[in-house]
Amino acid sequence: MTNADRTQREYPERPIVGVGAVIVDERSQRVVLVRRAAPPLQGRWSLPGGVVELGETLRAAAEREALEETGLVVKADEVLEVLDRIIPGADGRTQFHYVLVDFVCCVRGGELRAGGDAAEVAWAAASELDRFGLEGPASHVIMKAFTRRNG
Repeated sequence: MTNADRTQREYPERPIVGVGAVIVDERSQRVVLVRRAAPPLQGRWSLPGGVVELGETLRAAAEREALEETGLVVKADEVLEVLDRIIPGADGRTQFHYVLVDFVCCVRGGELRAGGDAAEVAWAAASELDRFGLEGPASHVIMKAFTRRNG
């Protein structure tokens, strides 16, 4: 992401549509997490994802973002969650406002490696999620993916 892209995303005039890829390995019951290299959530662990580009479908955006950030080729399946991510700035104005659509995704190929807006990537089992300090919405959607896949 360029500095111009970041600037356009801060203090937006309207919400920005984004996607999240909940990449689950059913055999090992693990999920892919990324450590964010840029705001918002810079330095924090979260799900791979990003902004939908003009002319791109939601599923295509989730698959593209997964590949860019994790090196994994994925197939975006069902929608797990649709949520708002509103982050106020120091002055109280809305600094970031995303409407996010999270998809459960399965791996079709590739090799796990950090790229794009991800400084680091990791596979994590449900029992390991606490050590990554995920925010509530990310933890919730991950557990929802594990429940749907096992249920």
